[in-house]
Amino acid sequence: MTSQTIAKALKCGAAIFPLLGLAAPAAEARDRSAEVTPYIEIQQVLVADLKDGGDVLTYTSVAAGIDSSIQTRNAEAQVNVRYERRISYQDDFGDDDVITGLARGGVQVVPGLLSLEAGALATRSRVDLRGESPSNAVGNIDNVTQVYSVYAGPNLSTEVGALDVNANYRLGYTKVESEDTGSLPPGQLPIDIFDDSISHSASASVGMQPGDLPFGWSVGAGWEREDAGQLDQRYEGKYARADVTVPVSSTLAVVGGVGYEDIEISERDAVRDVNGDPVVDNDGRLVTDETSPRLLSYDQDGIIWDVGVMWRPSRRTSLEARVGQRYGSETYYGSFGYQPNQNTALNISVYDTVSGFGSLLNDNLANLGTSFSSSRNPLSGELNGCAFGQSGGLCFNDVLQSASSSSFRARGVNGQYTYNYNGWQAGLGVGYARRRFFASQLGAVAAVDGLVDENYYTNLSIGRDIDTYSSFDANVYANLLDSGFAGAPNVLGVGANAAYYRRILPGLQGTAAVGLDSYRQEGFDSELTASALLGLRYDF
Repeated sequence: MTSQTIAKALKCGAAIFPLLGLAAPAAEARDRSAEVTPYIEIQQVLVADLKDGGDVLTYTSVAAGIDSSIQTRNAEAQVNVRYERRISYQDDFGDDDVITGLARGGVQVVPGLLSLEAGALATRSRVDLRGESPSNAVGNIDNVTQVYSVYAGPNLSTEVGALDVNANYRLGYTKVESEDTGSLPPGQLPIDIFDDSISHSASASVGMQPGDLPFGWSVGAGWEREDAGQLDQRYEGKYARADVTVPVSSTLAVVGGVGYEDIEISERDAVRDVNGDPVVDNDGRLVTDETSPRLLSYDQDGIIWDVGVMWRPSRRTSLEARVGQRYGSETYYGSFGYQPNQNTALNISVYDTVSGFGSLLNDNLANLGTSFSSSRNPLSGELNGCAFGQSGGLCFNDVLQSASSSSFRARGVNGQYTYNYNGWQAGLGVGYARRRFFASQLGAVAAVDGLVDENYYTNLSIGRDIDTYSSFDANVYANLLDSGFAGAPNVLGVGANAAYYRRILPGLQGTAAVGLDSYRQEGFDSELTASALLGLRYDF
């Protein structure tokens, strides 16, 4: 494990570990619920190409990780982190280090007034939408890169008389490694790949609930900024707005708001060679010209507004839907939540936002609750596409469809359904994501300005305890990618895997798993791979 790998792992855990430390004094003073399970694994993996000659790869995987969930009166945290070392036996397949994990936590520093929250994600992202689609990251793969994202910040929430006062701040960091895109369609050139960014988000509001007045009201303001290392790209947005809530009945209210917003996105040009072509470094990224003036790629300011309804017929059901004007055009967003019992939950969200790669990852993490369930691909050890919670879920597909460096307007819909009863655990994630990219026509990435990519995805996970000693789980996924590039055909990836787990001795578990994965792209040879695994895991 290299020093760089260790540093990246520390970065991803840095947001959560302080929360665990803050929670400790509270835990000592009162009863708590805590499950902390460190583990080690050793696995033998076989991957067979079923389409092109039947090439077979084998390698050994050695892994260590921790699954933990801590809940006290004032703190909650969940961590699922895994480090894997792959040891190969073929010259054309190199050894590899893989870190994957998801973590969220929160602690009430001053109950009823001040809290801290944090989140971290380590996963893999497709590099280029036009390239290969390795959905099951086993064997020798291209067009995949490692992604690390972490955020933390305080939240203030209190009452001053009849007034509700809220404020929050969030600091985030995101890093993307550079990897080979693999083969691209004829005539297609590589796009610029995201490097790293630091993001800030702050907001404050004050308001009143309906009661003393026949309506509720609030006024607020917010600021967001993301500074990316690549081409010194900068996103900065500021807004101020006022909102009203007018009850129509005990379960229905009309809502609306109006305000002002100013968003600017800019970049610098790349260093040019004697022919005027942009210079690319050894990682495949453009070299920033620090002397270049800032080049404006997106500038939108003016009045924003929206109207809609809020419907809450019971504690189990909620709906909010809004339509309005923002980002220079119509906007639609909202959410629906339904939890008929403690075993079942349905959550749907429609979103519309202007963001960068790092900021959107941080936003997704922040929207995931501190209590969630996530599953891993039994063959690759990587997190499956979605994490599920009773109050909401997170599907990574809306941002990890590619690691482009340019900011974008993201619109789409996400849906998650979870079911847990009588030993069964099931989760279904379905979604659609659309991004329109912004870039200066005077800069080195002008080709992506106005480009629109689209991603349709679904992921189904099912698990069951067979008896006291054994269990199984299965996963099915499908992903359709449209890069938006002329001459670049859509990419369809589908696959399924299943695993059987058997306790051999206390703490020792055996695993057997199989998988079948395929992707198709017009103009390329389709791929169909089969994989199998035998492994042992010991829980401490």
